[in-house]
Amino acid sequence: MPNVPPFPTELLRRYDRPGPRYTSYPTEPQFSTGFGPAQLMEAAQQSNGDPIPGRLSLYVHVPFCSNPCFHCGCNRVITRDRSRSEPYRTRLGREIGMMAGLFDPDREVVQLHFGGGTPNFLTPAQLHATLQDLRDHFRFSPAAEGDISIDLDPRELTPEDVAELVDAGFNRASLGVVDLDTSVQDAVNRGQDPETTLTIIDACHRHGMRSVDVELIYGLPKQTLEGFARTLHTLIAARPHRLAVYSYAHLPEQFRPQRQIRTEDLPSPELKLELLQLAVQSLTNAGYVHIGMDHFALPDDDLALAQSRGGLHRNVMGYTTHADGDLIGLGVSAVSRIGDSVSQNTCELSDWERAIDQPRLPVWRGLRLTPDDQLRSDVIQRLMCQGEVPIDAIQRAHGIDFAQYFADSLRRLEPLQDDGLVWIEPERIVATPVGRLMLRVIAMCFDAYAPHLQAAGARYPRTA
Repeated sequence: MPNVPPFPTELLRRYDRPGPRYTSYPTEPQFSTGFGPAQLMEAAQQSNGDPIPGRLSLYVHVPFCSNPCFHCGCNRVITRDRSRSEPYRTRLGREIGMMAGLFDPDREVVQLHFGGGTPNFLTPAQLHATLQDLRDHFRFSPAAEGDISIDLDPRELTPEDVAELVDAGFNRASLGVVDLDTSVQDAVNRGQDPETTLTIIDACHRHGMRSVDVELIYGLPKQTLEGFARTLHTLIAARPHRLAVYSYAHLPEQFRPQRQIRTEDLPSPELKLELLQLAVQSLTNAGYVHIGMDHFALPDDDLALAQSRGGLHRNVMGYTTHADGDLIGLGVSAVSRIGDSVSQNTCELSDWERAIDQPRLPVWRGLRLTPDDQLRSDVIQRLMCQGEVPIDAIQRAHGIDFAQYFADSLRRLEPLQDDGLVWIEPERIVATPVGRLMLRVIAMCFDAYAPHLQAAGARYPRTA
């Protein structure tokens, strides 16, 4: 185990509270079913009419998984019936056509991500065909500039599959690993041989993936410092470009599979913070840059470079280098951010299928952002991506007096400043190194809905 220096565990424990991840603002509890297909089409039309219509990002959700991981809170459909993939892919093609028709054909796609579920539940040929459907309907930027990425389950993949995906045009891969310790894997029903995982990481490197990302989770049942240290050591040696180390959110009331996890097997709050400390120190010692919250990247990775230039962005796909334009969500439960609107497709597969077959856009809920929403979204976006809020820039962009407009927020920030999470300066608000671990807590000070949501008992994952 690495020698880990003192960590402000008492401080982090005090601020460990439920809170949004802020991949969008306002967050999903504010969405209304009064926002439907007509409102989405209106938002797209207005976005096309902007003086300089932005570029486009695409997100495709594939819900199928062949095995239920007990810790998972994603929208998914558990099945081993691979014949279900082709009808889903066919309907995706129809939704692609409907959505593409809403946007000017000269608007350029700079980012595409397949998430899930398990996107490689679809075969490489089916993924290639869906990618071709997208290329047939949207104008993509040159491959050297665009990101075409996919979440992959290494357990259901071969090096030959990786080669096919690269040939199809995918240039970034994010591999779900969780933990390589067998005791943890048994507790969450996710057997994953380390050698298989390392083989797939190596294949992604060898076949030319521009970025290889690995996703881990801390706070899982049966996790120990020794076991997690072995996992970190093994994966750091494989040198992925990025690692995300997510906090496990145990919400069995919301996610039925988590009821299979024995509460007594979960690490104590003290041990969970020690696991976080171990991850932060191990990755920074290995030369990774702490991007923010739970994300780390090599210094020459696009994320680290974008952050140094002030060009980092955050959306439903996480941290990204593409800061402008609209996000179009495709597939069951996918989220879109178009113009001044945010919306979500229906989360039930049968409802999504019915909508596509009618045919109509499968929008379930959403909202149009008010000027206050847009202002606060801008502040939270800058904080989550750059770790600071440039006060003068916000005042110029939105025509406000920052101190007057955010007087309540500044008061809520005072105890965080006293505890060393932020520095409040005349020209900017800056998260300290410790504060970068608690960006969600800082962002909540600017969230107009947070006090109401907490009072109403809204359930969010904890911040540490």
